[in-house]
Amino acid sequence: MCVDVDSPRLGSVQSLLGSEFLITRRAGLMVLAAVVVGMVVVDLRLPPIPQPLSYHQFADQRSWLGIPNFGDVVSNIPFAIVGLLGLVFVLGSGQERLERCFVDGRERAFYVILFAGLVLTAFGSSYYHLHPDNARLVWDRLPMTIVFMSLIAALVAERISLSAGLRLLPVLLLIGAGSVMQWYWSEMRGAGDLRFYATVQAFSVVFLLVALLFSPRYTRGADLVVVAGFYVLAKALETYDRQVFRALHVVSGHTLKHLAAACAGFWILRMLEKRRPIAGSANQ
Repeated sequence: MCVDVDSPRLGSVQSLLGSEFLITRRAGLMVLAAVVVGMVVVDLRLPPIPQPLSYHQFADQRSWLGIPNFGDVVSNIPFAIVGLLGLVFVLGSGQERLERCFVDGRERAFYVILFAGLVLTAFGSSYYHLHPDNARLVWDRLPMTIVFMSLIAALVAERISLSAGLRLLPVLLLIGAGSVMQWYWSEMRGAGDLRFYATVQAFSVVFLLVALLFSPRYTRGADLVVVAGFYVLAKALETYDRQVFRALHVVSGHTLKHLAAACAGFWILRMLEKRRPIAGSANQ
């Protein structure tokens, strides 16, 4: 088993996951099935959740250099930087380096789509924050679902079955995009309903953590906990946008949310750069 000598703490976490908490594939699939059924039941039992118009009234509406909502707009730049760095790494690295990160060359497709999604998120979110409304919010949310769904497909490929991950990739991308379009269609009908989109987001984080229960194909699996942590932090900063702005005065919670979410993307890139295949693992 390859050991990342530059991070003994993370290595020990990985060892702990490998020795005590991993479960059989059958048991893991049962857990995933239970999670999916449970979330669908909760989704159907909840009443419709409209998008409040107040959502678009972000705390920091200051303009600078002629750019409205400057902080929330320019804080999307890190998405583009991380996305481009990721694309350069996945598409431009030498064959020997890539073989240390991907057992099968087909696995690169998941991360090409993921990092492209981050680049699109930078443009979509900037477009939305220039003049926030529901119509522009579609272009903010669509790229984010690309990132979520491609990461889920990648984890299926690496933790459960490569062939299953490849087959699920287009299905998951359609589900993610469909959740955004269903929300917008409901808003256009005057009966806004965020349940499907919120469930897709929640499932992405839950699946990321449940995936740790499966036997890993690569080292650095504990990096996924950090990715999930940045995502939870981003959601908290989004929720407490105004409170953060009142406390700090300089920057708002939503601006910091963008930075935290970009850090999650960076940590995925860092994981790919540092991980190594685990000898004897063969999820086909």
